[in-house]
Amino acid sequence: MPPRDAIYPANSARHALYDKHGYSPAVRAGELLFVSGQVGSCEDGLPEDSYLGQVERAFANLGAVLEAAGCGFDDIIDVTTFHTDPEAQLPIFMPVKDRFFAGRPFPTWTAVGVTWLAGFDLEIKVIARVPKA
Repeated sequence: MPPRDAIYPANSARHALYDKHGYSPAVRAGELLFVSGQVGSCEDGLPEDSYLGQVERAFANLGAVLEAAGCGFDDIIDVTTFHTDPEAQLPIFMPVKDRFFAGRPFPTWTAVGVTWLAGFDLEIKVIARVPKA
């Protein structure tokens, strides 16, 4: 079995948050990358003020983790999103999501309604393939 490697985005103040809560932003295991749920948090760990801001920031945070692993959005295989009010939020979320997954083949996607995300309104978790060097 290949070793697993923790992936951290470069130059991020968020590293202390990952250590404080005891998880890695992503783990590479062989040809797969498992990315922990990314939220719309600023560098200090606080949420963006608006839902749209949280969505934009969550995708930016996800992009930074993917980049640190040598991946991009085209390498994503599976997406799971968590929403505190899906009915109200999905009309705001979808145009942003569509910018990152603009055409076929789309990744698989599961959207889940939840009641708690530690002060956030959205979380994005993905599995990606690691491109061969």
